[in-house]
Amino acid sequence: MKIKSADFVISNSDVAKCPKQPIPEYAFIGRSNVGKSSLINMLTDRKSLAKTSGRPGKTQLINHFIINNSWYLVDLPGYGYARVSKSSKKKFQKFITNFFEQRKQLVCAFVLVDIRHNPQPIDLEFMQYLGESGIPFGIIFTKADKLKPKAIERQVQDYCHELLKTWEELPPYFVTSSSKKIGQEDVLKFIEDTNNEIEDLRKN
Repeated sequence: MKIKSADFVISNSDVAKCPKQPIPEYAFIGRSNVGKSSLINMLTDRKSLAKTSGRPGKTQLINHFIINNSWYLVDLPGYGYARVSKSSKKKFQKFITNFFEQRKQLVCAFVLVDIRHNPQPIDLEFMQYLGESGIPFGIIFTKADKLKPKAIERQVQDYCHELLKTWEELPPYFVTSSSKKIGQEDVLKFIEDTNNEIEDLRKN
């Protein structure tokens, strides 16, 4: 997939105010400081579509971007950041769960995971929530440039082994690096193929 256009549409914390067009939506979410904004900018070939920050937890709203005038990329707040107050965490959690449970346009959630770390309970719990809620998701491993190939393979295998303790089959997963543009084509091809499948179903 060639990204010809990528434009900001709206930011808000009210799911009812999200765009109404019935076009496919892909949400990106993960623990704060996982490299979400950098990944979004890498995928779209834009330097500052999503705002990057040295301060984790900067994204605190639902951010919609229209890609190629045909699908939405949704940048969601990170979870599990200790410096965000408990009341803010509850507020973020509420509109995040509202988004996942109410957005009929949502096709897939991408859960971002820092490949340098062992499987974290908060990430596994969030994936479990998605599964129990019937929400399709994939895993995007970030910061692959920080490890050597054998270490990357080992980390991915460890994660898959952990997931298979509770899942019958693995979700799709992608290994990426924003600085090296690793995984860009794989993620975009998955989105393109999914969009084509949706379009074929509509025609039939």
